[in-house]
Amino acid sequence: MADIAGTNVRQIRWHIKSLNDRYLAGNNAFRIEQIAGGYQMMTLSCYNHWLNKLLRVRDAGKLSPAALETLAIIAYKQPVIRADIEAIRGVAASEMVRNLMYKGLVKIVDRAEILGRPMLYGTTRKFLEVFGLNSLKDLPKIEELKKPD
Repeated sequence: MADIAGTNVRQIRWHIKSLNDRYLAGNNAFRIEQIAGGYQMMTLSCYNHWLNKLLRVRDAGKLSPAALETLAIIAYKQPVIRADIEAIRGVAASEMVRNLMYKGLVKIVDRAEILGRPMLYGTTRKFLEVFGLNSLKDLPKIEELKKPD
């Protein structure tokens, strides 16, 4: 963005903060957030109810609990081979991994340096965008995800 605007990163960040301050002061329904290493204009969460009424969410776009579980394993363990995913889940994962790749949430990132050189899987930029993360460091810590006693 800085190159396109002919300025530096500090100025871009200042302008984004300035815009967000104006949006807040004007009670606008949106703000600019840093997502997946870039910036994205987003609607404030308090308007989700209205957006959900306007948007028809396709069932095909939703992830099953099994798909979410597989995606979580890949996100937290990446780069990871399919055999490790299957060992954690206790079931075959080929079809689930293929489905996540089709949705653009998972990709092949390399090949493991073990016998047979299996493929290593990791998450994509789209994964970050869909889950509103700037980087993988923004994933919740595993301790935060454990069920309370």
